[in-house]
Amino acid sequence: MDEKSQIQALDRSQPSLPMKPGRAGTMTHDYKRNGTTTLFAALDVLTGTVIGQCLPRHTHIEFLRFLMKIDREVPKRLDRHLILDSYGTHNHPKVKTWLERHPRFHLHFTPTSSSWLNMVEIFFSHLTEKAIRRGIFHSVPDLITAIEAYLAAHNADPKPFTWTATTNQILEKVRRGRVTLNTITN
Repeated sequence: MDEKSQIQALDRSQPSLPMKPGRAGTMTHDYKRNGTTTLFAALDVLTGTVIGQCLPRHTHIEFLRFLMKIDREVPKRLDRHLILDSYGTHNHPKVKTWLERHPRFHLHFTPTSSSWLNMVEIFFSHLTEKAIRRGIFHSVPDLITAIEAYLAAHNADPKPFTWTATTNQILEKVRRGRVTLNTITN
């Protein structure tokens, strides 16, 4: 699980021009900022499904709200192992207290500069490419609607991400400090 923070609702300063024979569609280089949202997402690596929630900020309070959402949506009989970075909100005293009261949650922290180890980053990459990058969002609610539509479409036909490199290849890249998200596909 991870957070994609500061997702901007950007609107172009002028309408885009459509494609026509001999010319690609165009967009202006300048834009108007209409606010931001943070997407909290948890990827089930076995099925490829994603639990997601857009929240206005990126603090321990929102993180706790997302943990509660996971708690509601995942069957009680299952433990939850969350792989995440060591961002301060994940270690906040109130988060630690909540985790003590919910022993089925187990947090596993990735090393510094190792976001590529967290497969939800691949989901964020696809979301950005397919739903956000060239989008025009007149407001934060418009942006959230687009994110939620992408989540729903993804979860309607989820596919797990799989490592395409061997363990030895990955470890060698780690030793050389040259690991990229290209070692994972779906």
